[in-house]
Amino acid sequence: MTSLEKPTEDAQHDSRAVTEAALFEAFGGVRGMVETVVPGLFFVTIFTINKNLHWSAIAALVVSLLLVVVRLVMRDTVKHAFSGVFGVAFGVVFAMMTGNAKDFYLPGMLYTLGLALAYIITTLAGVPLIGLMLGPVFKENLSWRTRNPGRKKAYSKASWAWGLILLAKCAILFPLYWWANTSQLGWILIALKIPPFLLAVWLTWVFLAKAPAPIDVFAEMEAEEQAEKERKAADEKPETAGRHRRES
Repeated sequence: MTSLEKPTEDAQHDSRAVTEAALFEAFGGVRGMVETVVPGLFFVTIFTINKNLHWSAIAALVVSLLLVVVRLVMRDTVKHAFSGVFGVAFGVVFAMMTGNAKDFYLPGMLYTLGLALAYIITTLAGVPLIGLMLGPVFKENLSWRTRNPGRKKAYSKASWAWGLILLAKCAILFPLYWWANTSQLGWILIALKIPPFLLAVWLTWVFLAKAPAPIDVFAEMEAEEQAEKERKAADEKPETAGRHRRES
């Protein structure tokens, strides 16, 4: 192991702070959570009141678009708001096509199931999804796979947590899709939107906070480039000195 691969206590402390910031950024923070909840909340509220699929769908879509506009006006990142627009749009199209208001929620439920399976399958394959997502944020890329086993273990634990939590959520929602009415399904889905997410984020933080600090591969590359420049400069000195002696 090089010195860069042996994290000090200061590095681990810094890593915990970076972990908090990275998770907050990667998963959207409080604002991102609000943006994922509000369109569905509008849909289920309006549908509960007037049972009108079209008005409920339009309201959800308009609200999601407004959230994107607010982000653009504030010159903030729009990736979380845009993902919300696409999710709502798929739900609206699906519900309109089938005429069943419950189908507004089906694309999101299927996405959740697919994401749960992705977390589990990638972990079994040795490339946990959380590591693939957060590796670039920590400037370690995929170095954790072969050079930082403690960190790979933490990513695996975190991916298992995400996968199992999302599977548990699906185990609640899919039976309700068949048994409950649209309003019941909608309100339960809203209730299950944030708590499982917060639990998964918290577990991810716990696992990563106890893991070794990430190996900064970008710093390593910069150090190697600097060392190469110094070697070339050292090689050029004898040649320059010899040339000066011959000339004199």
